[in-house]
Amino acid sequence: MASIFEDLDSSAAWIAKALASSGYRTDFSAASLWEVDRFLDEQAPGGKPTRWGLLSRDLGTRLFSLGAYVGEVVRREVGGEWHADDDDPSAEVNASVRLPDGSVIWPVQRVMKRLRNGEEDGIAVYASVLGVPVGPRPVAPTGKNRSDRSGRRH
Repeated sequence: MASIFEDLDSSAAWIAKALASSGYRTDFSAASLWEVDRFLDEQAPGGKPTRWGLLSRDLGTRLFSLGAYVGEVVRREVGGEWHADDDDPSAEVNASVRLPDGSVIWPVQRVMKRLRNGEEDGIAVYASVLGVPVGPRPVAPTGKNRSDRSGRRH
């Protein structure tokens, strides 16, 4: 059985590849956090996964993976380290990143909150407050590399 730390690492890498194959720019850059917000907006408008969308199944696993991705981007950009307890039955939800200034963030919980509350709890804006240089919100992509709500490319 893998440790929670191995799960965080492999899940972040997996979701980055999965989202990239669906037309999202998930390269672990600071700006890619805007893509996490776009993904959640497109795949779960109003906090409800679309019927045939990329969040319509394995929601818990995918939210954990998105949280692992968000935490890893923040950690790479501003420093810090993951903290988790393999003995905690809710380790996936309670995994945290302790930042160099001593503050602690819970990326998986933040992704869950973003899903539930929408843009008001945006991931990129949250990260920018933590010092992550996400840049301005990008213009919505157009063209054949854009995914619709079902995950199909245009």
